[in-house]
Amino acid sequence: MKKAALIIACLLAFFYLQAEDLSIKKDSAAFEIKYSREAFPGDAQFVRMTVIPLKNKKEAARTKASLTLLLDGRELSSSDFYRISGNNKKNNFSVTLLAAIPLSTWWDQKDGWTLKIKCSVCDSADETLELPMTLLHKDFVSETLWLDGKNTSIKTDVSPRRQQDIEKLNAILAATDKTAVWQTAPFNAPVSSNRRTSFFADRRIYKYNTGGSTTGLHHGIDYGVPEGTEVHACARGKVVLAEDRVSTGYSVVIEHLPGLYSLYYHMSRLDVKEGDITEEGQLIGLSGCTGLATGPHLHWEMRLYMQSVSPDYFLGNFTFE
Repeated sequence: MKKAALIIACLLAFFYLQAEDLSIKKDSAAFEIKYSREAFPGDAQFVRMTVIPLKNKKEAARTKASLTLLLDGRELSSSDFYRISGNNKKNNFSVTLLAAIPLSTWWDQKDGWTLKIKCSVCDSADETLELPMTLLHKDFVSETLWLDGKNTSIKTDVSPRRQQDIEKLNAILAATDKTAVWQTAPFNAPVSSNRRTSFFADRRIYKYNTGGSTTGLHHGIDYGVPEGTEVHACARGKVVLAEDRVSTGYSVVIEHLPGLYSLYYHMSRLDVKEGDITEEGQLIGLSGCTGLATGPHLHWEMRLYMQSVSPDYFLGNFTFE
């Protein structure tokens, strides 16, 4: 009951976060910016920016920009903006860009955060824009999982096959294709059930049946659904992995935006293959209990630039459309 109350409170808090809407004029361009001034640990911080050049108006597509997150003036992470609209035959005079940075679940300092944008418009000198940000407090659940012999063997597996699984997935999640803009509208949950047996960023202790233990972070949401429940793509995208893995069983990974992927684990059947283009809500397989699983469920995860971020964040208007 406490877990359910906690997750509902976090969800309500997220949906009440208001988008900041800024208009800034510099020498080279006017900037229309939308972002969330307040954020939670484990969310992603997206910034939407429309650039309107004041000089070479027909060269808006040559705009280049980066987003950097700073804490007390120290750079923590950065990413490049990518184009999502504008500067086509119908609109030659502006371009709309999007960038995102994952926010670690381990951060807890409220103030001192700044988002810095560096933008070069039509090869002009960099314009610098600074956006204040506050990190709100969020509690995460702690839990202990007692593993039977099968799951202990999987968790402690150091075989070449499992290592290959890990290396292949990491290579996929590390890839960033700036042209891979499949969906910017809010995503949907992959199953209709609201029953969750584990939550995003649970702090876990895994107890082995042989004695000993290890700790870890739960990177997604577990939906406690019966085996054979339909699993749907949370958004339009490209299937970049669909295979049986040692630790996650029958698994699917879908690319949605540059560096942004959804992951679906422990399934009993796959209905897509690598290279398929999925539509939002499309059937991609059935839930199951394959891999390291203590019971039938679907594990749903989101990764941004390899870092796990809260799947619930993407159910809202995260790109400020």
